[in-house]
Amino acid sequence: MTNFYKYIFLFSSIFYFNSGIAQVNKQKDLEEKRQAILNEIKQINTLLFATQKEEKSILTQIENLNSKISARQNLIRVTNQQANYLSREINNNHAKINLLEIELKDLKEDYASMIVKSYKSKSQHSRVMFLLSSESFLQAYKRLQYMKQYAKYRKLQGESIKKRSIVLEELNQGLIEDKEKKQVLINDNKLAKTKLSKELEDQSQLVSALKKDENKFARQIQKKQKEATKIDREIEKLIRDAITASNKKNAKKSGTKLSSSKTLALTPEAKLIAADFTKNKGKLPWPVKNGVVVKRFGNTRHPQLLNVTTYCSGVEITTEKNAKVRAVFNGEVMEIQKIKGAAKAVFIKHGDYITIYQNMTNVTVKKGDKVTTKQEIGSVATKASSGKSILKFLVYQNDKKMNPASWIYKL
Repeated sequence: MTNFYKYIFLFSSIFYFNSGIAQVNKQKDLEEKRQAILNEIKQINTLLFATQKEEKSILTQIENLNSKISARQNLIRVTNQQANYLSREINNNHAKINLLEIELKDLKEDYASMIVKSYKSKSQHSRVMFLLSSESFLQAYKRLQYMKQYAKYRKLQGESIKKRSIVLEELNQGLIEDKEKKQVLINDNKLAKTKLSKELEDQSQLVSALKKDENKFARQIQKKQKEATKIDREIEKLIRDAITASNKKNAKKSGTKLSSSKTLALTPEAKLIAADFTKNKGKLPWPVKNGVVVKRFGNTRHPQLLNVTTYCSGVEITTEKNAKVRAVFNGEVMEIQKIKGAAKAVFIKHGDYITIYQNMTNVTVKKGDKVTTKQEIGSVATKASSGKSILKFLVYQNDKKMNPASWIYKL
């Protein structure tokens, strides 16, 4: 009986401990996701919906609303995951509590039986007589050891009951807390669904207005896409020219033959920077402190105008007016250019990687300057026509475009 309870208690203790850690980690991850989405919705409200009096086109209103609806749907999804996970934990805790209550009942019955036996033979005279009635010294010794082991076992049983009672109390308390957390999540989700319903209704009204003159709005989007493509070509030419100029400068300095114009010739120092940049993939800071991604890298089909597809060579981040722009990694300012329709663009090279910060004003660095991670390099320009402050951020390796979301932390 002793070994049985020992093993059961050891196994259950290890199981509860490990499952407890897993539960805490899972809940922590889900809560971090939920808080990040709540922060995103707050940023959307601040940056996209704070100036309701501003006159906005139907396309802009729909784009803004699409961003909020997408974030709201993510919030509901993650909150549902949290609530479902808590439901499973509550059921698991119920099972653990039932098991412990059975174990505790058996232990208490066993312990009560030992107490009765001890009471019946508690007289010191009885113990002495038990020893003196031994037929040999060896038997007396064995009887003495038995008495000691019996007393020790009784003590262990008492401690085991105490430990299980504490575990049971903690599980019951955890059960109460989990139920309260689940109820809070259910209430939050009800509120989120009510807001989503209103936003979908607003979206439906805007889409109806959009569909009335679909061709007109499609032409507006296509016109903007042509302008963006023209700017992309200008940037690509600037990168090629900058690579050629950099390689010529390095070749002249080192007295070596001019290398390919498509890739940057790297010094030993530049190779180290490029290697560090690669190591930090997915960990780089945002180029602005606060912002909402309104356009993502690659091809995107318009959610309402299904025949319209747009392409973005980087990411577009809406931020506050006069927001400071930050270098995302150590590097050297490669070029600063005024680009038609996009204010200034700052090119920073990090070995053979190049980050580009487009639509800037009040630039505080110059060509050839060394910059460090999170160093301010200027401000985001605000378009007078729309009142929006949008930074376009791009990542290249030599002349090859890359997805900034793969490099920037939680972009």
